[in-house]
Amino acid sequence: MTTASRGLQQCFHRLGYRFVLGVDEAGRGPLAGPVVAAAVMLSPEVSLAGVNDSKALSSARREELFSLIIGSSSAYGIGMASPAEIDAVNILQATFLAMIRAVNRTCIFPDLVVVDGRQRLPFPLCQYPLVKGDSRCQTVAAASIVAKVVRDRIMRFYHGRYPRYGFARHQGYGTAVHRRAVHLYGLSPIHRRSFKLKEPKRG
Repeated sequence: MTTASRGLQQCFHRLGYRFVLGVDEAGRGPLAGPVVAAAVMLSPEVSLAGVNDSKALSSARREELFSLIIGSSSAYGIGMASPAEIDAVNILQATFLAMIRAVNRTCIFPDLVVVDGRQRLPFPLCQYPLVKGDSRCQTVAAASIVAKVVRDRIMRFYHGRYPRYGFARHQGYGTAVHRRAVHLYGLSPIHRRSFKLKEPKRG
């Protein structure tokens, strides 16, 4: 099984960065629900077999690794931006907001924040944006798993409140089943009204 590398993290430590946080998000693309971010710190000697980009893992495997990551982490934090916040500021800015909240909730002051993607977060901490960081750096991969598991659990909770939309099945993504439910029942309180919620084409 592929495992994200510890090499970059060890390199950061050799350069003098002692407290290194990996940060990633889950839920930028769905039509409903929050965007969730996680920040994770792992000691350089920690090696977690199977930790990789959350999208490359099954739901069951993510749940297994979630417990392992939380138990092995030196610190972690989770942040969210609500559908209302997404509608108010756009999904990119809401993602930044969730990531900053996740970093702040680790209750540490990191020497370096490794962010998945090309863009820096709008706050004054030392950062290293890393394209495909969730498959190249163990701490970022760990954050991607934590964010995805937490968001999936949230969407299962919302499925219990709004079962006719099928959130447990598609986690709010724009599947044909989801779009058809929106057409039939209208928007739920957790739908992102700034997103395009068109009825699927009928075959």
